Amino acid sequence: MAEKKVTKIGVLTSGGDAPGMNAAIRAVVRTGIYNGMEVYGILRGYSGMIDGDIFKMESKSVANIIQRGGTILKTARCKEFFTYEGREKAYSNLKKLGINGLVIIGGDGSFRGAQIFSNEFDIPCIGLPGTIDKDIAGTDFTIGFDTAVNTAVEAIDKVRDTADAHDRLFIIEVMGRDSGYIALHSGIATGAENILIPERRTDIEDIINALAEKQGRKKLVNIIVVAEGEEFGATELSKIMTERMPEQEIRVCILGHIQRGGAPTCFDRLIASRMGYAAVECLMEGRFNVFVGIVNNRMHYIPLDEAVKKKQKIGEDWMKIVKILSS
Repeated sequence: MAEKKVTKIGVLTSGGDAPGMNAAIRAVVRTGIYNGMEVYGILRGYSGMIDGDIFKMESKSVANIIQRGGTILKTARCKEFFTYEGREKAYSNLKKLGINGLVIIGGDGSFRGAQIFSNEFDIPCIGLPGTIDKDIAGTDFTIGFDTAVNTAVEAIDKVRDTADAHDRLFIIEVMGRDSGYIALHSGIATGAENILIPERRTDIEDIINALAEKQGRKKLVNIIVVAEGEEFGATELSKIMTERMPEQEIRVCILGHIQRGGAPTCFDRLIASRMGYAAVECLMEGRFNVFVGIVNNRMHYIPLDEAVKKKQKIGEDWMKIVKILSS
């Protein structure tokens, strides 16, 4: 890096919002100020960097935000940042303020942008995994995942009450466009009879046979949890199963964006605070262009270019647990 010492940090949130992002912002701001740095907030992710929506933050700027969902810095997806001209404009705005280090809180798309930007303009970047999907390799948990799962669990528990009252089959769709972790964790935690995820091919015959076997045992209340990125999706799956099982009352419940909102859990606040603190430490120590994760309760650092190439995989042991416990 051309500039070895980072003295002014920019912090932004990018991509989908996740509960706990505010806790991470707070940690970056206060750790940076404690260590004599200036910290700047960048509004609306990379869009704000291009538009120059950047402001200096003080310790009081992040007071009373740790318990809030969403992100005080707002977030957006920015097509212009995919172009060299857009990134050049963003760099010019950073240089005007003397910002020579960035902390990006977001998902793999945000990290991809940070990696390209850093390589082109020699700005050190640190990535923090802010995504409810838990789809980034190199960390056991991502900021927002625990809150999203707990929100899903609470909703599914309530749906099971009404399913029990009417002996219905409910197909519940949770978030997870490319990753089935929310479906997997919430499904296991709520005793779902089937869990369908993008990482595994769905066999409709297996599902119907399993439900028929359960009906034979007079098990009339069934919950199927489906990740939104699964090949059929909740609505299409419902149509197919209604045709194949006309005697079964089937209802669809799509949880949607409630999984993104709400106050972050204690766990999300803790990991976001640890990661935000570690991000500033990285910039101070000259450990540039890394992604900060937590593995086995210890801070874990991997190069950004490595982080964007790998996806978090769901192991066979998880699928075995699902099969045994839902029987």
